[in-house]
Amino acid sequence: MSDFGKTIAAAYAAEGASIGVGKGVLDGKVVSEADIRLPLRSANRHGLIAGATGTGKTRTLQLLAEQLSEQGVPVFAADVKGDLSGIAAPGDASGPAGKRAAELGEKFEPTGFPAEYLSLGGIGPGVPIRATVSDFGPQLLAKVLEANDTQEQSLALVFRYADTKGLPLLDLSDLRALLTFLESDAGKAELSGIGGVASQTIGVLLRSLAGLEDGGGNELFGEPQFDVNDLLRTASDGRGVISCLELPAVQDKPKLFSTALMWLLAELFEALPEVGDLEKPKLVFFFDEAHLLFDEATEAFRESVIQTVRLIRSKGVGVFFITQAPKDIHEDVLAQLGNRVQHALRAFTPDDEKALRATVRTFPKSEYYKLEELLPALGTGEAVVTILSEGGVPTPVVHTKMQAPRSRMGAANDIAAASAQSPLASKYATRIDSQSARELLAARLETAPDEKQQPVKEAHRDAAKATRGGTDALGDFLNSRQGKTLQKEVVRGVFGLLRKRL
Repeated sequence: MSDFGKTIAAAYAAEGASIGVGKGVLDGKVVSEADIRLPLRSANRHGLIAGATGTGKTRTLQLLAEQLSEQGVPVFAADVKGDLSGIAAPGDASGPAGKRAAELGEKFEPTGFPAEYLSLGGIGPGVPIRATVSDFGPQLLAKVLEANDTQEQSLALVFRYADTKGLPLLDLSDLRALLTFLESDAGKAELSGIGGVASQTIGVLLRSLAGLEDGGGNELFGEPQFDVNDLLRTASDGRGVISCLELPAVQDKPKLFSTALMWLLAELFEALPEVGDLEKPKLVFFFDEAHLLFDEATEAFRESVIQTVRLIRSKGVGVFFITQAPKDIHEDVLAQLGNRVQHALRAFTPDDEKALRATVRTFPKSEYYKLEELLPALGTGEAVVTILSEGGVPTPVVHTKMQAPRSRMGAANDIAAASAQSPLASKYATRIDSQSARELLAARLETAPDEKQQPVKEAHRDAAKATRGGTDALGDFLNSRQGKTLQKEVVRGVFGLLRKRL
């Protein structure tokens, strides 16, 4: 065994269960002794799969998902292009996967894995995932609506009002009805006690809401709401179920699906108990097109993402972000990603060269490679890898020829038929129209002429006066002692996920 093989094999050895990643490469040759493995207990230390288009990121995701499933770990993966759905069917031994196994000196055994197909609100094939507007929360909704800081704060006040008045915001029509009511004379009086919302701000939110309604929001928001515990299932043979969220039908709505993914992650954070370090994760969550999370995000939203990623590891959940370059990820999130699989980065322009140099600086120094030369030269299915060992120590950077997935590398034949047979279909397929804010407000307006307007509470009179100053008064109130207290009440979870108390 060569010195390189001994060093790499020792660095990547694991005493407990582990999953295979590939074999180390030196001077262009596969070193069979240099076995690259990821300890199962390190899989919830989060990770990054990066690389230019066509370099093999989806296949790396597929490979890791297969082996996690085999170890009894449930997996959630966003299938943006639709070519991950074939994971339920065995692969082709005579194709590229069989050839790759031969190159690595391994036997290729075609295998299908237990898969569940999901869709956003039933847009495209798959069991529908829906969320109520209340549970989605003001921060995540503000991100989809492309709201600025003031509009986001105003939306938080609206959610607060709905929560305290027992007005369930189930779908977008409920939110539209509430915003319209709060713009009326009766509604303005209702909100004046907690700072009010400027008519101009409500107008902007209503216009943004119309765009969201036409862009898939009507399908996503409503009941029955998806229970994230349904992502934590295992099959009858003990393998983890791989939940594939099929997104080809909403590829043109990136803010919608990326924020919906963040909602699922935040729901997991809210729902799961603290478990500390486990021998294997309860779930591994693959977050594709991760750069969309940070595009045009408010500071409050970025801080919530950072906090979620930092804390969710203690819930037994590992998160792998998938994007083209590490610079796409906020640096405070990137610092928490201990497992790195970096596929090729092309350097065709000055900006590409700058991104390449920045990527190299995020890796440990290597005695075997010049990463600035290696990264642009990597072939498809090759990557630069470093992970956290069982002891939490970063392993040496190694040029790796990745194993090939054993399932089909392409789309499934009939996702709709498979979804119809899913045990989740009876639970989520049929939309429910419960009584909600829209109906309650309509009934209230019918009786409004016979009711006397309630006086503003003494404790909020100063805030009411502040709102008469115009649009900027809301910001002044939110920075006051009363406003900060109110905001603390609103943000009960990392993303202000509001629980209905009915």
